[in-house]
Amino acid sequence: MIREVKDNTLYFDGCSTVELAKKYGTPLYVFSETAIHREFEELNATFVSKYPNTRVAYASKAFCTVAMYRLCQANNACIDVVSGGELYTAMQAGYPAEKIEFNGNNKQPEEIAMALDYGIGRFIVDGLQELTLLEAMCAERGKTANVLFRITPGVKSDSHDYIVTGKKDSKFGIPLDDDVIYPQVKQAIDAAHINFMGFHFHVGSQLFDNGSHLQALDIMLNVVKTVKERFHYDVTELNLGGGFGAVYTTEDRKPYAYFLDPMMERIEAFFKEMGINRPNVVIEPGRSIAAEAGLSLYTVGNIKEIRDVRKYVAVDGGMGDNIRPALYQAVYDGVLANKADVPKDDVATICGKCCESGDILIRDLAMAPAESGDLLAIFSTGAYGYSMASNYNRNRIPAVVFVKEGNDRLVVKRQSYEDILRNEIF
Repeated sequence: MIREVKDNTLYFDGCSTVELAKKYGTPLYVFSETAIHREFEELNATFVSKYPNTRVAYASKAFCTVAMYRLCQANNACIDVVSGGELYTAMQAGYPAEKIEFNGNNKQPEEIAMALDYGIGRFIVDGLQELTLLEAMCAERGKTANVLFRITPGVKSDSHDYIVTGKKDSKFGIPLDDDVIYPQVKQAIDAAHINFMGFHFHVGSQLFDNGSHLQALDIMLNVVKTVKERFHYDVTELNLGGGFGAVYTTEDRKPYAYFLDPMMERIEAFFKEMGINRPNVVIEPGRSIAAEAGLSLYTVGNIKEIRDVRKYVAVDGGMGDNIRPALYQAVYDGVLANKADVPKDDVATICGKCCESGDILIRDLAMAPAESGDLLAIFSTGAYGYSMASNYNRNRIPAVVFVKEGNDRLVVKRQSYEDILRNEIF
């Protein structure tokens, strides 16, 4: 088990969380390498090995560090980046250029230039002006870019509105209006410095039902058929995005095969009926790989009980290291890591130290009675915790530690106060 309790102490991938907190301080992000490897093993077994000409591209936005990229590379995965910063991190990790795809709805010219000069494998074009800009920059360099179009399939997913991306009213993707998408496709096919490969969609995040994926796939395949009929052009790649849900509290997580097998069956049948070779198929999981592999450790500080209303347990982190509860009401579970076997006879709301009333990490958590100095562990913080961390109130961004089978290693140092001021001019 990745999480277990021994001697009243929470252990994570064989490491005592109490000892980790003593060694590295709190707040602290802790990631299980074993858990990350297991996700890739399932993806390789149920997708890459099962279906020829498929690959996994880890969605970097979930958790991006040099160390994480090296785990991805060790598992023979590609990566999906959405900014110059993520691309630069991949370059510093020595990631093979051909295994990088560049997503994002508003790529800047300097980011495109960096990607072209590094020779990345794919550009996921997301806007009507991007193709023209990319083509011109390729012509200047005498290069050809491999391109997929991200389409907006117009399907609604059952998730928080901030993480639903496939509906028609979305900042992401190219609308499927006939007079919008197909002239762009024709331009890409005809461009001397563009190798148009196919289409991409992403319907949202934290999904537990495959319905929106299947609806979006049917729409995508219809676009593929129209491109074949109008332009006599065969696409060579389809990207089905990600969005596969992770467990935060009591969610019923589905295996990857639940999403992928029905989609692959439809894809295989469609291209067989069309009488053409099935394109390469790519998926982009991020949260499902990183979320459950991480937890956050905090030291309990002030405790405030408002009679007949609520008990607040304050910790030494908060919305600066985990903005998700404040941003879109994400719900977490946790435990006092140094009292892991003590009955959860108390109920308290876990709040952070930021000067915001919305700085709440968990509301009404059933927990052992807390005292100042206790160690709190919040589970499943591996995705979008570190990635979205900030210096709000000039708090420092926590360190990141990887653990594996009882061994620990520091992969990101805790930010110093000097780091916060590093770019200021006195």
